[in-house]
Amino acid sequence: MTRAFLFPGQGVQTIGMGRALAESYPAARAVFDEVDAALGQNLSGLIWDGEIETLTLTENTQPAVMATSIAAMRALEAEGVAVTEAAFVAGHSLGEYSALCATGAISLSDTARLLRLRGRAMQEAVPVGAGTMAALVGVDFATADEIALESVAQGPGGELCRAANDNDPMQVVISGHTTAVERALDIAKAHGAKRAILLPVSAPFHCPLMQPAAEAMAAALANVAIAVPSVPLVPNVLARAVTDPETIRDLLVRQVTGSVRWRESVAFMAAEGVTEFWEIGPGKALSGMVKRIARDAATRTFGLPDEVAAVRG
Repeated sequence: MTRAFLFPGQGVQTIGMGRALAESYPAARAVFDEVDAALGQNLSGLIWDGEIETLTLTENTQPAVMATSIAAMRALEAEGVAVTEAAFVAGHSLGEYSALCATGAISLSDTARLLRLRGRAMQEAVPVGAGTMAALVGVDFATADEIALESVAQGPGGELCRAANDNDPMQVVISGHTTAVERALDIAKAHGAKRAILLPVSAPFHCPLMQPAAEAMAAALANVAIAVPSVPLVPNVLARAVTDPETIRDLLVRQVTGSVRWRESVAFMAAEGVTEFWEIGPGKALSGMVKRIARDAATRTFGLPDEVAAVRG
C-alpha cells in the first residue's frame, strides 16, 4: 500500500492526550520535555492535568496538538516506522506545522514557538466576539461560498464572510464577522444544508480578517530555518505536493488567511496512488473526512500506545 501521513488540527484537543504515549515511549516523553523548554512553560502539565478551557485557548491548543502528534510520530519511529515510509504528508491547518516538523523541515523547538506565536496572533487579529466560524453540513464548497456572500449582501455593509475549510464533500466551514456568520446559518438551511452550527472557536480563522496574523507570521518565519522536507508536503492552500523551503515559507503565511483545501488535498494524494491514510496524533477527525473523500482508501489512527504497538500487525 502507498501511504500518506496526516496530522490533525484544532478541535481534537482533550485533557490527557499524549500522556499514555509519554508513559510508554521515552522518545514521546522527550517531545513534551523539549516543547516545554522551548516555550518556557509546563505545557505538558496543562495538557495532562489542566482545565479544558485553558487548553482550548488557541495559543495553547496549537503547540499542544502539535506536541501530541509529534510524540505519536516518535513512538512510531521507536517501533521502526520512519516518516519516509509515506509518499506524502499533510496537516489540517496547524497540522501542517506538525507535518513539517515530522519531516525535519522545521525543528521541534522552532515549531512550538511558531505555533505559540501563531495562536496568539490569530486570537489578537480580531476582538473577541467580533468573529466566529460555523460548520455547514450537507453542502459543497461552492454552495457554502454562495451562502457566505449572500449573508454579506443582506448585511449592513462592511462585513466579511467566506468559505474557509473545504473539509470533505459534505462539510464546509465558513468564517467571518459574527453577525454575518450567524445570518448565514439560516441562509444555509434555505440552501439545503442538513445542519448549520456555530463552532466553539474564539476567532474567525482562515479568512482575510486574519491578515494581521499573517503579517506576524511572515515576520516570524523570515527568521526560522526551513529545510527540504524528507517527504513531499501537500499544503492546505495549494492541494498539490511541494518540497522547496522558500515556497513552504510563503505558503505558511498564505495559509493564515487562505482556505484549507482539505478535500482537494486528499483527492490529490489518492489520485497519486495513495491507498492508505495514517492519522498521526490525537483524535480521528481526519480519518472520517478521508472516508468521505477517498471512499476506497484505508485509514488507521495512531494516537494511543496500543495503536502504535500494533503498527506492524
